[in-house]
Amino acid sequence: MSKQTKAPTCTWPGKSGKKYNYHVYPIGTNFVAQPGNYIFAKKNAKGYWVPVYIGQTDNLQRRLSNHNEAACVRRNGGTHVHAHLNVIERDRLAEEKDLIQYWKPPCNDQHVG
Repeated sequence: MSKQTKAPTCTWPGKSGKKYNYHVYPIGTNFVAQPGNYIFAKKNAKGYWVPVYIGQTDNLQRRLSNHNEAACVRRNGGTHVHAHLNVIERDRLAEEKDLIQYWKPPCNDQHVG
C-alpha cells in the first residue's frame, strides 16, 4: 500500500451499517500505483477522526499525489489520508457512496443529496 509499515488502522461505518477498515497515513505519504478507497481526515476536538473528503481511484499513487480537492482538504483541516486497496471498481464505488452518504464530508458534492 505505502512504503510505510505498520500503519495504524481506523474503521469507518457507512450508511448501510457496513464497516470499512482503513490504514492511516500522514498526508504526503507515497502510495503504490494500485486501486483503492481513501479518506482525507482530521481529528476533532474530542480526538475522533472525521472525514474531510472521501474518494476512490484506480491508482492511489497518482490520485493522492495531486488531488483536485487538495485546497478544500487544507481549508477544512485535513491532516491524514486513510486508505486501503480495493481492486474491484464496483466495490470501490459502492463503498465511496456508502461512506459519503453517512458522513457528508465538506469537500464532497457527489452522493450527498
